[in-house]
Amino acid sequence: MATDIIKTDALIVGAGPCGLFQVFELGLLGIRAHIVDSMRVVGGQCAELYPDKPIYDIPGIPECSGQELIDNLMLQIKPFDAVFHLGEEVATVVANDGGFDVSTDAGTRFQTKTLFIAGGVGSFQPRRVRLDGIEMHEDKSLYYRVREPQKFAGKTVVIFGGGDSALDWTLALQPLVKSLTLVHRRAEYRAAPATVEAMKKLVAAGGMRELIGKISEYRADHERLTGISVTTESGVEEIDCDALLVFWGLAPKLGPIAEWGLDINRKTINVDTEKFETSTPGIYAVGDINYYPGKKKLILSGFHEAALAAFAAKERIEPGTKARLQYTTTSPLMHERLGIKD
Repeated sequence: MATDIIKTDALIVGAGPCGLFQVFELGLLGIRAHIVDSMRVVGGQCAELYPDKPIYDIPGIPECSGQELIDNLMLQIKPFDAVFHLGEEVATVVANDGGFDVSTDAGTRFQTKTLFIAGGVGSFQPRRVRLDGIEMHEDKSLYYRVREPQKFAGKTVVIFGGGDSALDWTLALQPLVKSLTLVHRRAEYRAAPATVEAMKKLVAAGGMRELIGKISEYRADHERLTGISVTTESGVEEIDCDALLVFWGLAPKLGPIAEWGLDINRKTINVDTEKFETSTPGIYAVGDINYYPGKKKLILSGFHEAALAAFAAKERIEPGTKARLQYTTTSPLMHERLGIKD
């Protein structure tokens, strides 16, 4: 069955601080946005890399953590009813007469009048297994993300990793699978202590196996993986498996954005400083992913860029109209859009 096409005035790629503030600036101008992010949670680098790290250079906020900043931005954009599509990566962007046809790797399709790239340092791509030929089994028996947990019901599963994703999926899948082995390169885990404790209890009860080691080889037939070799301190252990799930964390890469026909400057996108528009009219780039002379990779710079990009987009979405600057302090229209009762 064909996927319904979502029609929108604005589509934002990236749910980090700049992407979230882009929702706010568009909302003030009466533009509702959809937002896509390859991560399963909002927050970008703030959530993934330094949720507890203090930030001191957000205007008016002497100190906050990365996660606190994201939480406050989510509260700020609440009046604008943005629609989030998390755990999806934008795969293709094709210009049409009225804007762009956009599709994600999960099959979601959009028709949007404007597109905002707020992908930070690019999309976060999973760190992959580096064994010759194993990539041909991706999304067949080798997985770096889980979309349909029931797919693994009754199967022999091996999970690699020691962070929250690996441990969370270990606990979630253990009741479904035929057998489960968790492999980590060392005895210490980076996941929440309560999650690690729950995993250890399953191991002690015989509900799963825990192995300290590294993958060294794999076995496969023409259709799927059939087993792996894990090198441990005591030697090499052979493990049969129907599915291999790998959660070694995420690395930032430009990813599919590099294929969208934009003017790329190394791993950034060239923009102007009037509209923060890319070489393709109607596509804007804000935050760390853009480049212009004098660019500084600061969150506050990205907020400024999002504001100007929103005004430019408003005039593109409604040709012939001039986006008037109004102040949230005094404008009844701004108050109405923010849900403030005067």
